[in-house]
Amino acid sequence: MKKRMYDMVMLIVGAFIFALAVNLFIIPNDFGEGGVTGISIILFYLFQWSPAVVSLVANSILLIIGYRLLDKTTTVYTIIVVAFNALFLHLTENWYIASNEPVINAIFAGLFAGVGIGLIIRVGGTTAGTTILARLANKFWDWNISYALLFFDLIVAGLSIFVIGVEKTMFTVLILYIGTKAMEFIIEGLNPRKAVTIISPHHDQIAKQVTDIMDRGVTVLRGYGYYTGATKDVLYIVINKQEVSMLKKIVKAADVNAFVTIHDVRDVFGEGFIDISK
Repeated sequence: MKKRMYDMVMLIVGAFIFALAVNLFIIPNDFGEGGVTGISIILFYLFQWSPAVVSLVANSILLIIGYRLLDKTTTVYTIIVVAFNALFLHLTENWYIASNEPVINAIFAGLFAGVGIGLIIRVGGTTAGTTILARLANKFWDWNISYALLFFDLIVAGLSIFVIGVEKTMFTVLILYIGTKAMEFIIEGLNPRKAVTIISPHHDQIAKQVTDIMDRGVTVLRGYGYYTGATKDVLYIVINKQEVSMLKKIVKAADVNAFVTIHDVRDVFGEGFIDISK
């Protein structure tokens, strides 16, 4: 129950922050956006159609088309986001910040949009439109959600060049890039994990040092060298980014010729990290 309440708050806050990005920074500066929001903004520039109404109608249609491809929770969360996003776009349409610096406005537009969408995606929702496409790309092709969203949004942003011109479109691309980085930060967090594999004849010494000094678990995988056929024990360790330096020192002290690979890890659940139920 607490998780549901937390999710609801994040969905609403995310929708509100995204609406602020549109009404405080994007529309007043004649910038564009990606996805359905970008289309609704173009229609606003051309015909003065309300972005709130256009985004509500368009996202509802896309949700009806794509709901079978989303799980029940994501569908419900997306309905909530679409409704509140339209509401907040309407309620904040007359809000204004006195700023005539296009670069500053573009930066904050990207930050607000990225944080807003990031909060929504982090708890399992979408803003419909291209966000649905991005989640599907992640689900079926393992695309990074942030960059999949950027890919689809750039297509829409590219079309806006005929309405807002080249310079404003360039600012729009900047907004989308900043938004992608902000979204990535919100979704993946400040402290990304690293998965480390170590191959060394001194694996016992390394594993003991990691356990005693770093207080991290170590998994030993059995393998063999394809060319030599020799049996090898491979250490698999998941650590925080800040612990990489300490691990390197431990490995170097035990075996300067050890074979080590370090990989970025998006999510880690389990003992010592995040409870998978959260």
